[in-house]
Amino acid sequence: MSLYSQILIILVALEFFYILYLETLATASKQTSKVFNLSQEELKRDSVNTLLKNQGVYNGLIAVGLLYGAFLSSAPVLISRMLLIYILLVAAYGSVSSDKKIIFTQGGLAALALLSIFL
Repeated sequence: MSLYSQILIILVALEFFYILYLETLATASKQTSKVFNLSQEELKRDSVNTLLKNQGVYNGLIAVGLLYGAFLSSAPVLISRMLLIYILLVAAYGSVSSDKKIIFTQGGLAALALLSIFL
């Protein structure tokens, strides 16, 4: 795997660690409200807060998986491709079910990283 691909994967992982932060630690913050287009009052609801925290853990584990795949795995290309494709599929679903921008905001960098692995 090229250095360029590794750098892009690190950036995708950082993006997902940021999502982890928003969803688990800064759940009802102004920034989380802005990113997810939800009011702070809505974010403070116990049910929404619990769902976001659970989702945040998944996003954090995706970031860990990307870093593991790229730097520690005996099959870095296969694991990185699988996780990046997963991210793109989730972003595509989110763009259809929630907000069309998700395909770019969550999937854009992952698409570039995936493309760089194939080139």
